[in-house]
Amino acid sequence: MKKKTIRKKIHNEIEIPEGINIEIEGKKIKVSKDNEELSKRLQYDVKKEDNKIIINCEKPSKKDKKLINTTIAHIKNMISGLQEKYVYKLQIASIHFPITVKVEKNELVIKNFIGERKDRKAKILDNVDVKVEGEIITLESSDKEKAGQTAANIEQTTKIKNKDRRIFQDGIYITEKMKGSKGRKK
Repeated sequence: MKKKTIRKKIHNEIEIPEGINIEIEGKKIKVSKDNEELSKRLQYDVKKEDNKIIINCEKPSKKDKKLINTTIAHIKNMISGLQEKYVYKLQIASIHFPITVKVEKNELVIKNFIGERKDRKAKILDNVDVKVEGEIITLESSDKEKAGQTAANIEQTTKIKNKDRRIFQDGIYITEKMKGSKGRKK
């Protein structure tokens, strides 16, 4: 005999903090505060009632539950990012050759990486502030995904291939992920 599964209705609510404005158009959500705005296309329909975002599903499957939880996480990240920016710190490690790092427009240019004559360039996504201070690179953004992707772009640009990683430790590595410029670790 097959085991019968009972699907329970899902009802989730997210409180909207004061000062945060949310607009919902179909599956697109816009979250704004002061003059900053984040928008995202969600995979699940949401509704705004009073001061809450409501997500309902009558008979959810496993896939529906996953999509709902992902949608909730995205919305919460957008709201908390507008309240306090996400900060990533990266460390420049140059053991064999001195590395020069600078920001040019929407790219991070890395010169003299392991003695290479050609510059390496990492793409900086929109709305991500990058500061190079000595051996530390600081990324700040209210969009968690863009800050994380920019940090990953920088780290991947300095990845060494076909050499022993124990000897060639040169590169730029993510050392801290924080929420807020005050330095509260996640």
